[in-house]
Amino acid sequence: MHRRLICSAAAILIAVPVALLAGGNSVQDETSSEGPPAQIKKTPAPYTSPSSGKDMYVAYCASCHGKDGKGDGPAAAALKSVPTDLTQLAAKNGGKFPENHVSQTIKGDSGMPSHGSKDMPVWGPIFGAMGTKSDAVVQLRVRNLTKYIASLQQK
Repeated sequence: MHRRLICSAAAILIAVPVALLAGGNSVQDETSSEGPPAQIKKTPAPYTSPSSGKDMYVAYCASCHGKDGKGDGPAAAALKSVPTDLTQLAAKNGGKFPENHVSQTIKGDSGMPSHGSKDMPVWGPIFGAMGTKSDAVVQLRVRNLTKYIASLQQK
C-alpha cells in the first residue's frame, strides 16, 4: 500500500514530459494573450539505470533544465521560476562545483523551495520508490546524477 501511494504521488508530482524530448507537444506555447497559459503534461518518472547519470539527467532533468543544462528545457516556459542554469554552478561558487549542495538539492535536503513544488520534484523519495527501495541504490542514483551535472560545467 505504501509503495502504491508513493508511486501514485510520484506520478502526480513529476513534471517530466518525456514526450517533449521525443518531439511531442506536452507544453502549450503561450504566444498570445488569448488561450490558456503554458502547461506541463505530467507523466510518471520512467525507470533508468542508477549507474547512468546521463540517462537519469535526460529522463528526469532535461525537460526543465535543458539538454545542455542551461535552464532552457521545453517545459521551462510553463514553470513558475526559471530553472537554474546548471552549467554555471561552479562559476557561481568560486570555480568549485558545489557537489554536496547539488546532492542535497536532488535528495530534497537543501531546503530549496523550488525543489519539492509541483514544478520541481524532490527526487530522493522518488528514487527510493523505484526498484528495490534500497538506500544504497538511492545514493548511487544521486551520486551519478550529481557527477553528470558536474560534467556539464562550463570551463
